[in-house]
Amino acid sequence: MKPLFTLLFCLFALCPWLSAEKPNVLFIVGDDMGYADVGFHGCKDIPTPNLDALAASGVRFTQGYVTGPYCSPTRAGLLSGRYQTRFGHEFNPGGEESGLPLSEKTIADRLKAAGYETGLVGKWHLGSQPAMQPQQRGFGSFFGFLGGAHDYFSKNGILRGTEQVTEFDHTTDAFGREAATFIEKNQGKPWFLYLAFNAVHTPMQATKERLAKMAAITDPQRRTYAAMMLAMDDSIGVVRAKLAATGQEQNTLVTFISDNGGPTMEGVTVNGSINTPLRGSKRTTLEGGIRVPFLISWPAKLKPAVYEKPVIQLDLTATALIAAGTESPGEGVDLMPYVLGEKTTTPHEALFWRFGDQTAIRFGDYKLVSYDGAAESKPGTLQGPKLYNLATDIGESKDLSAEMPERVKELQAKWDAWNHTNVPPLWGGKEKRGKGMKKKKKGNAEE
Repeated sequence: MKPLFTLLFCLFALCPWLSAEKPNVLFIVGDDMGYADVGFHGCKDIPTPNLDALAASGVRFTQGYVTGPYCSPTRAGLLSGRYQTRFGHEFNPGGEESGLPLSEKTIADRLKAAGYETGLVGKWHLGSQPAMQPQQRGFGSFFGFLGGAHDYFSKNGILRGTEQVTEFDHTTDAFGREAATFIEKNQGKPWFLYLAFNAVHTPMQATKERLAKMAAITDPQRRTYAAMMLAMDDSIGVVRAKLAATGQEQNTLVTFISDNGGPTMEGVTVNGSINTPLRGSKRTTLEGGIRVPFLISWPAKLKPAVYEKPVIQLDLTATALIAAGTESPGEGVDLMPYVLGEKTTTPHEALFWRFGDQTAIRFGDYKLVSYDGAAESKPGTLQGPKLYNLATDIGESKDLSAEMPERVKELQAKWDAWNHTNVPPLWGGKEKRGKGMKKKKKGNAEE
């Protein structure tokens, strides 16, 4: 017995996570939020006290990105931990047969295999066929809807598992309550919860009580948007209160992102969001489409801090999986050594984007980008490639491509090498990848 005891002692000493309690993991995703529309980014007209408290409790990332400027591709990247262009999920699902390919393991699959209870509350948008639904993709429980958008007050299409619910009030409030119930039910064992709000996606709908609280905002669209933001913040408060009340707050790794930037231009369902100081909108590879509010809180491990180097949502997947003591699919980076100061290098040499003909690469402070001309009131055109120094020009206003042609060639070569490992989209823009900005067929319409 003595050799076995010695072996176990050495294993625990060399691998501290083996002896540590596994953290709970909570991924929270907002939908179509403006970069400027949270208090921790300086918003003044919309109160977000619970999101601000979450930011203050952990690490706020000033250069946090998502891999796509659209809802479903970003979620496919988050749940798989891989660039969605690796497996053809480049656009929103284009019909009943499309969705997250069955070849892809989700973070829920991986954590379930590692002994976690897993649940999804909210928006799925990764396929409606039976084999593609949440409980076939690693989630032990599901409460929400399968599509890309939903009426906030209608029960139709709201499912518990695969069954239609019979009573319902309001999606954002219901999702907060359901998340809190999951947290309470599963205390005492490790769990993973994906809380995917449809707020603040269209349709523009809010409760009368919250609209009254936002009465000082004179623009009616912005007022409704603000009331919808307030609803999401309230629900996040409900969830955080349940973590505290059940004694799980310290050892729960909580992340928060928006799935893409706010929709502010022609061709998207504008919701009243603001992306200042970023330029561009949802559905573009400009900063306004892909740089988002980005938070990690884990009180047992992390002290409050601000992290200023570029990161991407794939890193959240890798960080959570490694914290749970299981393997990461390899595209994201474990952020813990960086935010703890154990590594001082940049997590990524480069970050990449492809969305039809729209492309981008972030390399150091420089970004080479081709983007939808609708961002400049030139719909149907492709602008670029243009080169920007984001350290001095976060608003992407001064094109440096003519001054720095060698840098343009360097970044284009890096993007080409990355793109060589991608695959054609499985739907949407199939006829030619270059048709990515033309009006999509029904089924791949903007949602």
